[in-house]
Amino acid sequence: MSRPPVNPDKSVAGIAVDPLTLERVIPESKRSDGTVRKQIKIRPGFTPQEDVRRFRGTRQAQMDANALPKGHIIGWAPPPQAASASDVKPLSKAAKKNAKRREKKQEAKKEEVPDNWDDDEAEDAQAAPTKSTKESKTASSTQSPGSQDASAATEELSNKLGKLEVK
Repeated sequence: MSRPPVNPDKSVAGIAVDPLTLERVIPESKRSDGTVRKQIKIRPGFTPQEDVRRFRGTRQAQMDANALPKGHIIGWAPPPQAASASDVKPLSKAAKKNAKRREKKQEAKKEEVPDNWDDDEAEDAQAAPTKSTKESKTASSTQSPGSQDASAATEELSNKLGKLEVK
Protein backbone atom coordinates (compact mmCIF):
# COMPACT_ATOMS: atom_id res chain seq x y z
CA MET A 1 0.00 0.00 0.00
CA SER A 2 1.35 3.45 -0.86
CA ARG A 3 1.97 6.06 1.76
CA PRO A 4 -0.39 9.02 2.04
CA PRO A 5 0.93 12.46 1.06
CA VAL A 6 2.83 14.56 3.64
CA ASN A 7 0.45 17.49 3.16
CA PRO A 8 -2.90 15.73 2.65
CA ASP A 9 -5.78 17.36 0.78
CA LYS A 10 -8.40 18.88 3.02
CA SER A 11 -12.14 18.92 2.49
CA VAL A 12 -14.19 22.12 2.71
CA ALA A 13 -14.66 21.48 6.44
CA GLY A 14 -10.89 21.05 6.93
CA ILE A 15 -10.93 17.27 7.37
CA ALA A 16 -7.78 15.46 6.20
CA VAL A 17 -6.39 11.92 6.40
CA ASP A 18 -3.70 11.53 9.10
CA PRO A 19 -0.58 10.14 7.37
CA LEU A 20 0.45 8.04 10.39
CA THR A 21 -2.85 6.42 11.44
CA LEU A 22 -4.79 6.80 8.13
CA GLU A 23 -7.78 8.14 10.09
CA ARG A 24 -9.82 11.20 9.17
CA VAL A 25 -8.92 14.12 11.46
CA ILE A 26 -9.04 17.86 11.71
CA PRO A 27 -5.31 18.68 12.05
CA GLU A 28 -3.96 20.75 14.93
CA SER A 29 -3.72 24.50 14.33
CA LYS A 30 -2.56 27.64 16.12
CA ARG A 31 -4.84 30.24 17.58
CA SER A 32 -4.07 33.94 17.19
CA ASP A 33 -2.74 34.13 20.77
CA GLY A 34 -0.17 31.37 19.97
CA THR A 35 -1.79 28.41 21.73
CA VAL A 36 -2.26 25.15 19.79
CA ARG A 37 -5.60 23.42 19.16
CA LYS A 38 -5.50 19.64 19.54
CA GLN A 39 -6.07 17.31 16.59
CA ILE A 40 -9.74 16.17 16.45
CA LYS A 41 -10.64 12.64 15.28
CA ILE A 42 -13.66 12.26 13.00
CA ARG A 43 -15.85 9.18 13.31
CA PRO A 44 -15.91 6.88 10.26
CA GLY A 45 -18.87 7.61 7.97
CA PHE A 46 -19.50 11.11 9.37
CA THR A 47 -19.82 13.90 6.80
CA PRO A 48 -20.02 17.46 8.10
CA GLN A 49 -22.65 19.83 6.73
CA GLU A 50 -20.04 21.83 4.74
CA ASP A 51 -19.02 18.70 2.80
CA VAL A 52 -22.55 17.54 1.91
CA ARG A 53 -23.19 17.96 -1.80
CA ARG A 54 -26.41 19.24 -3.25
CA PHE A 55 -28.82 16.43 -4.13
CA ARG A 56 -29.17 15.78 -7.84
CA GLY A 57 -31.66 13.23 -9.15
CA THR A 58 -30.62 10.70 -11.76
CA ARG A 59 -32.18 12.66 -14.61
CA GLN A 60 -30.64 15.92 -13.44
CA ALA A 61 -27.22 14.26 -13.11
CA GLN A 62 -27.58 12.78 -16.60
CA MET A 63 -28.53 16.17 -18.08
CA ASP A 64 -25.53 17.78 -16.36
CA ALA A 65 -23.25 15.13 -17.84
CA ASN A 66 -24.67 15.65 -21.35
CA ALA A 67 -24.66 19.45 -21.15
CA LEU A 68 -22.88 21.33 -23.91
CA PRO A 69 -19.84 23.42 -23.04
CA LYS A 70 -20.45 27.10 -22.31
CA GLY A 71 -20.76 29.14 -25.49
CA HIS A 72 -21.36 26.11 -27.72
CA ILE A 73 -24.04 26.47 -30.41
CA ILE A 74 -25.99 23.40 -31.57
CA GLY A 75 -25.38 22.58 -35.25
CA TRP A 76 -22.48 24.99 -35.66
CA ALA A 77 -19.26 23.51 -37.00
CA PRO A 78 -15.97 25.40 -37.00
CA PRO A 79 -14.58 26.33 -40.43
CA PRO A 80 -12.06 23.92 -41.94
CA GLN A 81 -8.39 24.45 -41.12
CA ALA A 82 -7.49 24.91 -44.81
CA ALA A 83 -8.94 28.42 -44.71
CA SER A 84 -6.39 29.46 -42.12
CA ALA A 85 -3.59 28.08 -44.32
CA SER A 86 -4.18 30.92 -46.81
CA ASP A 87 -2.95 33.38 -44.19
CA VAL A 88 0.54 31.86 -44.25
CA LYS A 89 3.35 34.43 -44.31
CA PRO A 90 5.57 34.43 -47.41
CA LEU A 91 8.94 32.73 -47.04
CA SER A 92 12.00 34.82 -46.30
CA LYS A 93 14.95 34.93 -48.67
CA ALA A 94 16.95 32.45 -46.59
CA ALA A 95 13.96 30.10 -46.26
CA LYS A 96 13.50 30.07 -50.04
CA LYS A 97 17.19 29.33 -50.52
CA ASN A 98 17.04 26.47 -48.01
CA ALA A 99 13.95 25.04 -49.69
CA LYS A 100 15.74 25.02 -53.07
CA ARG A 101 18.74 23.28 -51.49
CA ARG A 102 16.47 20.60 -50.02
CA GLU A 103 14.80 20.02 -53.40
CA LYS A 104 18.18 19.66 -55.14
CA LYS A 105 19.36 17.17 -52.50
CA GLN A 106 16.20 15.10 -52.96
CA GLU A 107 16.61 15.11 -56.76
CA ALA A 108 20.25 14.08 -56.43
CA LYS A 109 19.31 11.21 -54.13
CA LYS A 110 16.68 10.04 -56.60
CA GLU A 111 19.21 10.01 -59.47
CA GLU A 112 21.95 8.22 -57.51
CA VAL A 113 19.91 5.19 -56.44
CA PRO A 114 19.17 2.74 -59.27
CA ASP A 115 15.78 1.08 -59.42
CA ASN A 116 17.12 -2.46 -59.66
CA TRP A 117 20.50 -3.36 -58.14
CA ASP A 118 20.61 -6.75 -59.85
CA ASP A 119 20.10 -5.35 -63.34
CA ASP A 120 23.45 -5.44 -65.17
CA GLU A 121 21.83 -4.40 -68.45
CA ALA A 122 21.64 -0.79 -67.26
CA GLU A 123 25.42 -0.71 -66.81
CA ASP A 124 25.93 -2.14 -70.29
CA ALA A 125 23.54 0.41 -71.78
CA GLN A 126 25.43 3.28 -70.15
CA ALA A 127 28.81 1.95 -71.33
CA ALA A 128 27.69 1.56 -74.95
CA PRO A 129 26.89 5.27 -75.67
CA THR A 130 30.33 6.35 -74.48
CA LYS A 131 31.95 4.18 -77.15
CA SER A 132 29.72 5.61 -79.87
CA THR A 133 30.51 9.19 -78.81
CA LYS A 134 34.26 8.50 -79.08
CA GLU A 135 33.74 7.14 -82.58
CA SER A 136 31.68 10.17 -83.57
CA LYS A 137 34.40 12.53 -82.26
CA THR A 138 37.04 10.90 -84.40
CA ALA A 139 34.74 11.02 -87.38
CA SER A 140 33.95 14.72 -86.81
CA SER A 141 37.64 15.67 -86.69
CA THR A 142 38.08 14.48 -90.29
CA GLN A 143 35.04 16.48 -91.50
CA SER A 144 34.95 20.17 -92.52
CA PRO A 145 34.36 22.95 -89.88
CA GLY A 146 30.74 23.62 -90.98
CA SER A 147 29.77 20.04 -90.49
CA GLN A 148 31.44 19.98 -87.04
CA ASP A 149 28.61 22.13 -85.58
CA ALA A 150 26.05 19.69 -86.91
CA SER A 151 28.01 16.72 -85.63
CA ALA A 152 28.33 18.35 -82.16
CA ALA A 153 24.56 18.76 -82.06
CA THR A 154 24.09 15.12 -83.03
CA GLU A 155 26.57 14.09 -80.33
CA GLU A 156 24.59 15.94 -77.70
CA LEU A 157 21.41 14.39 -78.97
CA SER A 158 22.90 10.90 -78.94
CA ASN A 159 24.18 11.47 -75.37
CA LYS A 160 20.70 12.46 -74.23
CA LEU A 161 19.15 9.45 -75.96
CA GLY A 162 21.79 7.19 -74.39
CA LYS A 163 20.86 8.40 -70.93
CA LEU A 164 17.17 7.64 -71.48
CA GLU A 165 16.13 4.14 -70.52
CA VAL A 166 13.05 2.51 -71.99
CA LYS A 167 11.52 -0.20 -69.85
